[in-house]
Amino acid sequence: MRNTDEMKRSSAEASDEATIVVNETGVIQSMNENALQLFQLDAEATGKVIQELVPGLNSNTMKQGVITQHVGRNSNGQQFPLFLRKNLFTINKIKYALLILHENTNSSMPGMEPQKVLNELLDMKYALDESTIVAITDQTGKINYVNEKFCEISKYTNEELIGRDHRIINSGYHSKDFMRNLWRTIANGKVWRGEVKNRAKDGSHYWVDTTIVPFLNDKGKPHQYLAIRKEITEHKLVVDKLQKSIQELVDLKFALDASSIVAITDKQGKITYVNDQFVHISKYGRKELIGRTHAIINSGFHPKSFFKDLWKTIGTGEVWNGEIKNKAKDGTYYWVDTTIVPFLDGQGKPYQYLAIRSEITKRKRIEEELQHTMNRIINVQEEERKRLSREIHDGIGQNLYSHLITINRLSTEVNHPLLEQMLEEATELIQEVRDFSWELRPSVLDDLGLIPAIRSFLNRFSESYHIDVYFDCSLSNRLDSNIEITIYRIIQEALTNVRKYAATDQAAVTVRKVESFIRVTVEDKGKGFDREQLSSGVGLISMKERARSVAGEIQVKSTPGEGTIVVLEIPT
Repeated sequence: MRNTDEMKRSSAEASDEATIVVNETGVIQSMNENALQLFQLDAEATGKVIQELVPGLNSNTMKQGVITQHVGRNSNGQQFPLFLRKNLFTINKIKYALLILHENTNSSMPGMEPQKVLNELLDMKYALDESTIVAITDQTGKINYVNEKFCEISKYTNEELIGRDHRIINSGYHSKDFMRNLWRTIANGKVWRGEVKNRAKDGSHYWVDTTIVPFLNDKGKPHQYLAIRKEITEHKLVVDKLQKSIQELVDLKFALDASSIVAITDKQGKITYVNDQFVHISKYGRKELIGRTHAIINSGFHPKSFFKDLWKTIGTGEVWNGEIKNKAKDGTYYWVDTTIVPFLDGQGKPYQYLAIRSEITKRKRIEEELQHTMNRIINVQEEERKRLSREIHDGIGQNLYSHLITINRLSTEVNHPLLEQMLEEATELIQEVRDFSWELRPSVLDDLGLIPAIRSFLNRFSESYHIDVYFDCSLSNRLDSNIEITIYRIIQEALTNVRKYAATDQAAVTVRKVESFIRVTVEDKGKGFDREQLSSGVGLISMKERARSVAGEIQVKSTPGEGTIVVLEIPT
């Protein structure tokens, strides 16, 4: 009773429709009043099979919710057309089918009225034509229909397309196998999807994302095809450019990996990637490097200020260039010319760093040998200057002084006008010899040190060339002899350039101890010169070699009309 009541409640859900409940074997369980009227029955046909009322109906093969057309037979044996829809439900784990029936009177089937169906089809066609490129061909591929979008993109008229096949827009881009596979798919009644490159009437090319749907006859064979296309030319161009860009990046990476030592670190400096060249030169395994910082290859050669400047540069998003001495796993040293490029996020902050290095160990070895040779030349030169200075001072100078004494003694005994002339000439020669000896190597530099030597030189310089030189020094102790000689010679060279080129009567020399280095500046407010003339005519090469001999650096800055400043920095 409970099952019967529930079935009747299920039937009542569509009380304005004829309903029949059947079990899985098709046996009728209940019928509502509308169903009895439809089949002209006086009482329910409970216990009968549904085929007695609807011949040929198999309720098990019907799809749920799908409307199908059948023929019904009433109690008088008369047949009439029916529309049926099946809904499934379960009572006490037993499955039943609720059959909803409508007599086909062209007006009784809700949602199936011919005009409504026609309107829906027209709306669908309109929406399709507005949004997509549509064509219909027969089973041989001849075009039967094209919409306006097809004509618009192909640049052919409707008359030029109807009756032709799609070879009229074949671009020749796709292989024969591509087209053969397409036709094999749709000829077998299957939908084909893919991207096709076509050619318009004016010779331009365009891409379409294509879906071809076969329409099958009652024998399951295609009798026509509906092709729905969406233009994707711009999309393909973007994809092609992206693919080319990716390929270029792949090629660049290959070239970079083949020619350079490459590493990528995160913003904390931890290594996230190294190439084979890095592994080879560092002699560390890749697993030993990933997750570590570059401290693993730190040689200890560079001061902390060197790396502080490096991180300050890249931390602000700027590229850093320089030469670094590293230490490999086996303890050997190698030099690399390094460029570190920060990768910036949307806020302009570095989120990782790309380091590209080239090994320059051999070059640095040659440079060191050349520098060593240059240092030896400078030292030999200074020693020779020192020797000549003493020989001139102690030899020629003493002899001239003896001659001066002799002339003085002679002038007291003999009165002759030539003796006074000889006395003047001997005095001038002695002074010139002393000046020449001083230029070669002032003895005060060796005997008393840098500061007295500079003061003595500046006094002589001011008296001889009438240039007032302001001098300020904060040094209290003597320096290494090579550093003292370097500072003295660069001041000497810089002031010589002031005398020759600056056209000024004032200059300033400053010597300061700043943190871990000595800074020397020679400044004037003369006429200055153009930066393009920086490498010639100002003795810069000589000063740079002097500075390099004691691991120092020198900079010369000048602006026409504003003067020149020479800055020397030597680490201590």
